Amino acid sequence: MRQYILVLLSLTLTSKAFAQDTTLIWDNQKITLPEAVVRNNLDYRHILQRIKDDTTFYKAFRNLHIIEFSSYNNIRMLNKDGSVKASWNSKTTQHRENNCRSMKVLSQETTGDYFDNKGNYNYTTAEMYAAIFLTKGTVCGEDNIVNGHAFDLANKSGIEKHKEQLKMLFFNPGKKIPGIPFIGNKLDLYDERAYKLYDYKLDYIDYKGSYAYVFTIKPKESYAGSGDIVVDEMTTWFDYKTFEVLARNYALSYKVGVYDFDVNMQVEMTRVGDLLIPKTLRYKGNFSALFKKRERGEFTATIFDYKK
Repeated sequence: MRQYILVLLSLTLTSKAFAQDTTLIWDNQKITLPEAVVRNNLDYRHILQRIKDDTTFYKAFRNLHIIEFSSYNNIRMLNKDGSVKASWNSKTTQHRENNCRSMKVLSQETTGDYFDNKGNYNYTTAEMYAAIFLTKGTVCGEDNIVNGHAFDLANKSGIEKHKEQLKMLFFNPGKKIPGIPFIGNKLDLYDERAYKLYDYKLDYIDYKGSYAYVFTIKPKESYAGSGDIVVDEMTTWFDYKTFEVLARNYALSYKVGVYDFDVNMQVEMTRVGDLLIPKTLRYKGNFSALFKKRERGEFTATIFDYKK
């Protein structure tokens, strides 16, 4: 069966130059498929449902809670002209013992006002980065189970609420997020409203020497740049056998009276034994909110030296 799939995918790739895309209806939305996928009767409905219900992206980050690893952290806060206003470059390592994890800073270099006099973060970007990638103190009793670990805004306010919303946006892109004025519903890419605004395309590609499904969501030309659009593009590469996320790029932007943002993120995964693990994450963002100074920042997290 595996050889058959490989041959089929190979034929799909080589025939793309001679075939036209086909638009079909799935779950009340139009999906663009390569003609070869339709002609060879691949179960594209099952493929699309697996993509829509994906939890492997979130689980890959939860896997970081149960292993040891090292990380290079490069964070830069920028002035309007692109010069560096503040930065933090460091190497950290996470140690895990007796079902507990803790993190140690092996080396670091700080410039500008990245920290205040008490060692707290001066920037929301820095605080959000720490909430996702850095461990404070000793954390015990964690696991990598996704089911039953839904994000919850109840009883959260201020920065803790913002952290939870950021995690929802980061780990579940394309899903509705409550509590964000003006745009919470506009983040949902899988409802009737979104189907009228976005184009959806499923394809096969050669991804780093193997095959992958690539699923792309982009605004229709007539809506691009309008106030109805928050997600400017989301492209995800899935392993064709396991449907695990191999990489994801997404761009979001919005502007309204009280705030605006323009954010781009790129995430690449790797495998450590039977675990899917984040390998690199790149972020570039520019945002401003009411009563807060505009922040222009970029960071790269490079994770390595994994140990189960």
